[in-house]
Amino acid sequence: MIRLLFFLIALFPLTDIGKINAAKSAAKKAFLNGDYKTAASQYQYLIDSLGVREEEVMLNLAHSRFQLNDSLPALQGYQQLTASSNTSIRSTAYQQLGVLSSRAGKLEEALDQFKSALKANPANEEARYNYELVKRKLEEQQKQNEQNKDQNKKDKDQKQDQKEKNQQQDKKDQQQQQQKKDQQQDQNKKSEDKKKEEQQQQQKDQQQKDQEQEKKDKQNQLDPEKMKNMKMSEDKAKMILEAMKRNEVQYLQQNKRRATKPKDKNKPDW
Repeated sequence: MIRLLFFLIALFPLTDIGKINAAKSAAKKAFLNGDYKTAASQYQYLIDSLGVREEEVMLNLAHSRFQLNDSLPALQGYQQLTASSNTSIRSTAYQQLGVLSSRAGKLEEALDQFKSALKANPANEEARYNYELVKRKLEEQQKQNEQNKDQNKKDKDQKQDQKEKNQQQDKKDQQQQQQKKDQQQDQNKKSEDKKKEEQQQQQKDQQQKDQEQEKKDKQNQLDPEKMKNMKMSEDKAKMILEAMKRNEVQYLQQNKRRATKPKDKNKPDW
C-alpha cells in the first residue's frame, strides 16, 4: 500500500492529484445536474491538461458529448472504448454506438452493436431492451417493405393492364375512324361517279339535240344552186317553203280530227 502510494505520488504530484480530484468532482456534479457542457469541459480538461487516461473518464466524456447531441465526438469516444478489457465499459460503449446507429436509421448496424453489448455483458438490461426494440422495428420494416413491394407490383400490374386496355381502345378507335373514312371516301367516289355519269348523259343529250337541230337546219336551208337552176328568187323560195309548212300543219290537224271521229260500224274498215 505504501509502495502504491509512493508510485501515485511519483506519477502525479500532490498538486496534480488535488486538481484531478477537483475536476472529477466538478465534472460529476455538472453531469448529474444536467450541465453537460460543463461536464464535457471538465472531462476534456482531465484528459488533455492533466493527462488522465482512465477509461471511466473517457466514457463519461463520451456520455457528455452524447447528451449534447455532439454525435461525432461521442461516436469516436465510444469506438475507442470497444477495445476495453473491462467488459462493463465495453458493453456500455457498444450499447451507446447502437443507440447512435438507431437514431441515424441504421437499424441492422444498431442490432449488431446491441448484440455485441450483450455478448460483453449479458446483464446489460438496457442493451437487451434496445436489442428487442430494434429487432421488432426491423421486422416491422421488413413486413412493410414486403407489403410495399406487393402493392408496387399490384400497382404496376394494374398500370400495365390499363395501358393494354388503352392501347386496345386506341386501336379500336383508329379502326372505326378508318372505317368511317373509307365509307366517306366510297360515298364521295359514288357521288363523283354519279355526277360524271349525269354530266356525260347531259353532254350526250346535248350532242343529240345539236345533231337534230343541225339536221333540221340543213333541211330548212335553201340551196342557192338549186334556186338558180329553177330560176327562182330567194324570197319566192322562202314563201313556197312557208306555204309547205302551213300545208303540213293543216294536214296534221285534219288527221287529228279524223282520228278522234268515231268509226261507222256498218261500214268496212277499208
